[in-house]
Amino acid sequence: MAIYWINTAASMPEFFILWWQGLQALDWLELIAVVTAVLYLWLAIRENIWCWFYAFISTALSIYIFHQVNLLSESLLNIFYLVMAVYGWYQWRGGQTDNPRQIQKWPLKKHLLWISVTAVFVPLLGLYTQQYGAAYPYLDAFTSCFAVLTTILVAYKVFENWYYWLVIDSVSMWLYWQKELYFFTGLFAIYLIMVLIGIIQWSKSYDRQSTQTATH
Repeated sequence: MAIYWINTAASMPEFFILWWQGLQALDWLELIAVVTAVLYLWLAIRENIWCWFYAFISTALSIYIFHQVNLLSESLLNIFYLVMAVYGWYQWRGGQTDNPRQIQKWPLKKHLLWISVTAVFVPLLGLYTQQYGAAYPYLDAFTSCFAVLTTILVAYKVFENWYYWLVIDSVSMWLYWQKELYFFTGLFAIYLIMVLIGIIQWSKSYDRQSTQTATH
């Protein structure tokens, strides 16, 4: 049986071998952060408000994990996520109106405006964290700055948030791989699949929502 598993492991791509080694080492904090992060996204796809509860747990653990490997922008980002988990819960409950928030779409011009504004902060954050020994400071800053913008889009249920996540998660996968955070690398591979599901599900919800609005 042992020989079978050794031969199987030898035939697997390098990613899965390293991920399996990471599983054997079993960093429980990283594992819990990953599981709760998956639960967050799964519930977000289903437009379930409890997604923000799991987001709070995952981000609280991630702050410590990323600080330990000098991904300082990611650590700062998760402090923001922690606050947004509370704010997202509030917004999805309806904010001051007490009416559940509906999915909305932004025009391209509005997206380009906010992308331009966000891009200004990338080199500033990269330069700042570089002074403190951050690993990949500018790439880290890119994912962090645009993740801030995208999380705000999620809180306001802007449909196009999923397209932003496709880019951010792809870059983050490479970043975590380089820092040997194999659980997080695997998590973001799962995220990419779930993002595609999110696009499909939210598109259906938006169409139903539009139909209901038109009939009233």
